[in-house]
Amino acid sequence: MSSNRFDIEINGKACSAEKGETVFEVAAREGINIPTLCHDTRLEPAGACRVCLVEVEGQRRLEPGCAWKVSEGMKITTESDRIERHRKVLYGLYLADHELDSEGLPVETGNGNQLRELAMKTEPLALHPVEAPRAGRPADENPYIRFEPDLCILCARCTRYCDEVEAVNAITLANRGSQTTIATAGMRGLLDTTCELCGGCIDTCPTGALVEKKSPDPLPADARKVRTTCNFCGVGCQLDLHVVGTNGTSRVAKVTSPPPGETVNDGNLCIKGRFAYDFIHHEDRITEPLIRGEDGELHPATWEEAIAAAAEGLGKVKEKYGADALGFVSSSRCTGEENYLMQKISRAVYGTNNIHQCSAT
Repeated sequence: MSSNRFDIEINGKACSAEKGETVFEVAAREGINIPTLCHDTRLEPAGACRVCLVEVEGQRRLEPGCAWKVSEGMKITTESDRIERHRKVLYGLYLADHELDSEGLPVETGNGNQLRELAMKTEPLALHPVEAPRAGRPADENPYIRFEPDLCILCARCTRYCDEVEAVNAITLANRGSQTTIATAGMRGLLDTTCELCGGCIDTCPTGALVEKKSPDPLPADARKVRTTCNFCGVGCQLDLHVVGTNGTSRVAKVTSPPPGETVNDGNLCIKGRFAYDFIHHEDRITEPLIRGEDGELHPATWEEAIAAAAEGLGKVKEKYGADALGFVSSSRCTGEENYLMQKISRAVYGTNNIHQCSAT
């Protein structure tokens, strides 16, 4: 066995671990669930929410599983009466400083509320509500992102994402004590900061304190997810389209990214991929092939008719002026396979090397 690999014990189960790994990482690989609110695999561990505290043999205090590095022979307990008491008190403290519904649970949001899910699995300590006057930015006129301070638990996932993933630093934790909030420089609107409006802060927020302005909140109960590929560039980012309505009247109401680690974009999207989906239902969008008739007007046609007309037109140009009179330009919105077929049509079918791709410019 490599010197970097060793065995540890979690809940009495022998687990193989590697130097530098955290308790949370080893447990996740072994199928052992450790609840957390502040953890995101794309971010450096912060140990901010204190939900993931575990017992480590030889340690007097409970330790944060997301940040505690394992060592050879370590024995860890993730479920015990002591840990359960801690969680009940912790969730009670969160709920005392959180917007609740009629059942006394954290409100459900269109972005989900992981605190609500955790609170429903236990019986949080009942505490009197406290006043935490966290400042919001109600006058922020950016078109995409809204901040709800009453839902914020100050886990700092959004600010860390903005710093560590986007390297933008548009938002930060500001003030102290009960007045700590998610702020911008001078409490400006996001349009007046370095923010790129990628929406990654919305995606990583565990309680729905950051909300997309464009989409319904919450989404209708009949909303369904459809996985697809973003067509704004050639990177190939995967999207989850949230579609509402029946087939005849279905519409895309929201776009989110698949969870981190699943696809090429690792849970990240740019402003276009996340928010620029209005074109899908735009009244000027062409939804069927059109062929210009002898009257000079465009008329609807089938795909077979349109492809045949295009091939005939290209053939006539080649016959009259030669193959190099033709030029083909492919799109970065196409897949690699589609771009390959385009250059094959150019070179093998029509005999010209006049083929280009827009992403090369």
